[in-house]
Amino acid sequence: MTSLIFASEGFGLNLNIFETNILNLAVVIFGLYKFLPGFLGKILERRRTSILSDLKEAEERLSESKAALAKAKEELASAKQKADKIRNDCKARAEAIRLESEKKTVEEMARIKQGAASDLNAEAARVTSQLRKEAAELAIEKALTILPRKLDSKTQDKFLKESIKNIGQN
Repeated sequence: MTSLIFASEGFGLNLNIFETNILNLAVVIFGLYKFLPGFLGKILERRRTSILSDLKEAEERLSESKAALAKAKEELASAKQKADKIRNDCKARAEAIRLESEKKTVEEMARIKQGAASDLNAEAARVTSQLRKEAAELAIEKALTILPRKLDSKTQDKFLKESIKNIGQN
């Protein structure tokens, strides 16, 4: 009972509605057409909303990240400036300390040199005084040994009178 059109060669059209399940297919297609857009639409709308929400969050995180990056770059530049200032201040302080140290060293060397010269002068004066004293003692001693032999009593009287006369004039 099949009615096949042009079925002689192996290809044909079967027009029997019950045999070909066209009714079942029509019901399924109508059901899909009627109910699938609402069901699928809700799923797709939820997915779309979720994707849009994720995109919005990603854009917010991106803008926050950009702001944080800009702030970090500013802080880095500020830190570099502070580091350069500290480095320059340290160099200036080190130079000042070096100059102060050199100045103190020169002053200390001058003080030591002056002290040494003062000590040398004092020692030279002491030695000169000692030599004068010793020379005077030697001269007196020599005079005392020579005078008694050269002075007779008449010369001694004359010397004493002149000495007394000189004492009275002072």
